[in-house]
Amino acid sequence: MNYLAHSLACIDDPYQVAGAAVPDWLGLTNPRLRCRSRQAEPFLDGDDAATAAVARGVMRHHADDGWFHETTAFCELSLECARRVRHATGDVDGMRPSFLGHILVELLIDASLIAEDRAGVDAYYVALGAIDAPRVAQAISEMTGADASPLASIIERFTAMRFLYDYVEDELLTYRLNQVMRRVRLPELPQRFVQVLPEARTLVTAHRDELLRAPVAEDRPLLAALAS
Repeated sequence: MNYLAHSLACIDDPYQVAGAAVPDWLGLTNPRLRCRSRQAEPFLDGDDAATAAVARGVMRHHADDGWFHETTAFCELSLECARRVRHATGDVDGMRPSFLGHILVELLIDASLIAEDRAGVDAYYVALGAIDAPRVAQAISEMTGADASPLASIIERFTAMRFLYDYVEDELLTYRLNQVMRRVRLPELPQRFVQVLPEARTLVTAHRDELLRAPVAEDRPLLAALAS
């Protein structure tokens, strides 16, 4: 899942929204620093409400990823998007198509949600605008036992850039994907890649409800903890 989809169930809880983004934000600051559910769980019932909400968001992120990546819809759509990317780019090595097949499905879910109703992404940025970024960073430092202070500046930049809106435009989405390509040291996408996006959007939108259908909470310990 990507940022918006992770936050659908907690959009009215700003610090939980932030917590749900933390595992991805940490990849932008210090890829070696991870915040696991087992590190966040002891803080769920703490006295500080903001820290507890951040912890709940971190756990929500990992719980979501746990079931989402196992769905038939995600696996099939990732493979189909990878096939289309390979055809468009002519890649012989499967690394870039496989990587893109995975993240395209996730980004295009957010794009579909935004295209259908911008109120959701508007509310997402309102929520992030209501948090204190250093407070989130301090909470993650406490959970991980490591210095997560650089996270604060990433949160502030992320909120200011508002790039989720770019996902609904093919050219802008390609630009954002090329930023990712540079970050993970894969070749940038050729101009013809943009031809993949219209049909990929249609495919993901058609299967969006299936992609976002979470299992019954009782069947997943992390989901059960979040529901309690």
